[in-house]
Amino acid sequence: MKHFLKETDFARSELPKLFASARELKRKRGMRGAPKPLAGQTWALIFSKSSTRTRVSFEVGIHELGGNPLFLNKNDIQLGRGETVEDTARVLSRFVHGLIVRTYEHSEVEQLAAAGSIPVINALTDFLHPCQIYTDAFTMTERWAKGTTGAKLVESLRGRKIAFLGDTACNMANSWILGANLFGMKISLGGPKEFAPSAEFNAALLAEGYDPKTAYHFTTDPFEAVRDADVVYTDVWVSMGKEEETKARLRTMAPYAVTGKLFAAAKKDALFMHCLPAHAGEEVMQEVLDNPRSIIFDQAENRLHMQKAILAALAAARRH
Repeated sequence: MKHFLKETDFARSELPKLFASARELKRKRGMRGAPKPLAGQTWALIFSKSSTRTRVSFEVGIHELGGNPLFLNKNDIQLGRGETVEDTARVLSRFVHGLIVRTYEHSEVEQLAAAGSIPVINALTDFLHPCQIYTDAFTMTERWAKGTTGAKLVESLRGRKIAFLGDTACNMANSWILGANLFGMKISLGGPKEFAPSAEFNAALLAEGYDPKTAYHFTTDPFEAVRDADVVYTDVWVSMGKEEETKARLRTMAPYAVTGKLFAAAKKDALFMHCLPAHAGEEVMQEVLDNPRSIIFDQAENRLHMQKAILAALAAARRH
């Protein structure tokens, strides 16, 4: 059974077909005869965390692929009242064709995948956010590989540098380190020393065959981080579940805000990216969000198209 719990669940050799599929699904959206690989299927969405882009893009995507999305708030099902993750997986496997899970503990998506007999997609955990990283990479290829497809799409990422600023121990930073290495990119992290990638994440990197000493560059100097960067990326400094740390985080991370001056220190044609929602005046200034090289809403839109490609690929793998 194929799942998508982390970036490396698709092999590098599978990426050209996946990215080409996302581009084709985007091109054919709304057209007569658009593919319906989920026809007759129901996919359940189990959400422990609220969302805008994730829920809407998945529900719309499943519908457009011919399937039926079934939203399950964790607190409205027995999982929220003490039923084990394993029993939930086994029961839902009898009813639906796949699970999309947005939760806190990464171990929960791993348990659901291990115990069930249907594909599981990680729609976000506190450890990783692979759907966002694949979407972001696809969005970059639209800028760097116009008019190409297949292998050339993914090849356009190779050797590019992404600079990630702020909370460099968050799920987005973790996922971008994994993704950058998978795509052949370079990644530089700029954040406070106490927010360097965790020992737990470095162990996970080793398990995936990447040496933490060479898989990323970490610095406490934000200008060093963005030097020669093709993409400057940031995320909110206070994620869901960390609200009690708000004051301390805002104070500690203030030097890593993406200002116009910091953005200008990257390459002259560098792109600015943010997975949203953005807090203007905190991790990024409004002038950067409004910059013509800010592609934040392209990222948001492309969640739909890349996730449709992922859904289609997992559905096809299950049939075989």
